[in-house]
This record gives sequence, C-alpha cells and structure tokens, in this order.
Amino acid sequence: MERPVWAPEGVDIQYPSPARMYDALLGGSHNFAVDREAAELAIKLVPDLPRLALSNRAFLRRAVRFMLDAGIRQFLDIGSGIPTAGNVHEIVHELDPTARVLYVDIDPVAVAHSRTILDGNERAGAIEADLRKSGDLLASVRETGLIDFDEPVGLLLIAVLHLVHDDEDPIGKVSALRESVAPGSFIAISHLTSELRPEDASKLGVQSVNHAKVGIHFRSKDEIVALFEGWDAIEPGVVELPLWRPESERDQHEKPGRSLGMGGVAIKK
Repeated sequence: MERPVWAPEGVDIQYPSPARMYDALLGGSHNFAVDREAAELAIKLVPDLPRLALSNRAFLRRAVRFMLDAGIRQFLDIGSGIPTAGNVHEIVHELDPTARVLYVDIDPVAVAHSRTILDGNERAGAIEADLRKSGDLLASVRETGLIDFDEPVGLLLIAVLHLVHDDEDPIGKVSALRESVAPGSFIAISHLTSELRPEDASKLGVQSVNHAKVGIHFRSKDEIVALFEGWDAIEPGVVELPLWRPESERDQHEKPGRSLGMGGVAIKK
C-alpha cells in the first residue's frame, strides 16, 4: 500500500484506526484505504451508521455551545480525531476569539492535521497523548500552558470512552480528569450504546475486533451513566444523541428510539 504524502512517518497504514474510520464515515479525505474498507464493511452491517457519525458531531456542537453560554472559555478535547468542518476551536472562536482549545488524540495523523490547521493560532493547539495513561496526559496538557486547571474547563470526551476496555477502568480515567479540574468545570461524553439496538451493536462489536482490530465496547445506558460518577448531570441527563437539547430538525440525523449513541453533559460543583 502506497503511503500518502500527508501521512506522518511511522504511521502504520496496514491497520485501521478509529479516528480515520470516523473521518471516512463523515466523508473526510484524511484516511487510508484500510480505514475506508473497515468503514464500508461496518456500513454493510448497519446501513445507517453514517447518520450516527453526523448525530455525534451535532451533539458535540450543541454541548460546546452550551458550555460557552455557561461561561466556559477553555476546552480540552480528548480523543478529538481528524479535523473536519465545525471543529471545536471554530465553534468557540466564533463567539470568543480569546478562548483556548487543546486537542488531544492518540492517532498521530489526527494530531499532525490538527497542528497544520492550527499553525499560527496561539489560542489552540494539539498534542499526542493516551487517555488510558491519564497521569501522563494531564502532565502533557499542563506543559502546553493552554489549559489553566485553576479555572473551569470544558472537558470533551466525544466517542472515545467506548475504546477503553472495562479492565482499563474507564470510570477511573474520567474520575482522574474530574479531580484535576476546578469546580464549575463541565464534561460532555458521547458513547456507543447497545441499549436500543443490541443486535446491531453486537454485529459492529464483533466486526471491530475481527476485521478492524480496534475493539469497540458498546455499553448499556446504566454503564454510560456510571461514567459520570461524581459529576452533577445537566438536564436531560444521559439520552440518545439526537434527544440531547436538539436545536432544530437538522439535529435529527437519527430517528429517536434507534440511536446507537448516547450522550450527556454534567458539571463539577
């Protein structure tokens, strides 16, 4: 397989990555053939999967705008993925150009493209770090100087925790982030769920292991709610993605009652 000129050296282009597969589902161009093949196979199993990707993106926009309205002026986006239209810094800087955004991802392709887009922007940056190593991640965040943990932060964990195995303690990882931020901070989590469509979730889960070699963990609503332990939920709590404070019919990429994703926002008091 020929390496694209934009692919950073050392990136293994023989195996798909969640960030690049998500980019492919959104119709992006920064993915490899292996990512597109994995995404296409998943779509054959669950044809409305691209709608889930759009629904997740719409939830991110609404959650960020909610936090901005609540006064948050610094955002830490962990598992940010490949840059695409409507990035967090674009949403944020449209309201307040002085606000700060730091993207964090484990995929070097995602980080490289983020840095290219953000070149010359002193109010936004991107680093490579692993949520499963929360101590190292937080240390790297502090080194950037972009995020002040003495002030409220908007934490974004969008479509990333379903990549953390149960034995890697996802609740503990979120707890470590909660302990690091100041009171008044918010967190937004979106997560793949088996709650409403267990058969489709099972098919995608098996495909993610056998073909994509990723290992995606669909969780029940109760398991997703547990990720918010220690936070105070914002209404309407953890719900299907299209039902979290929809702003218009354009937010309804998925039909309520059939979403494969759930999400919510909460505050540290």
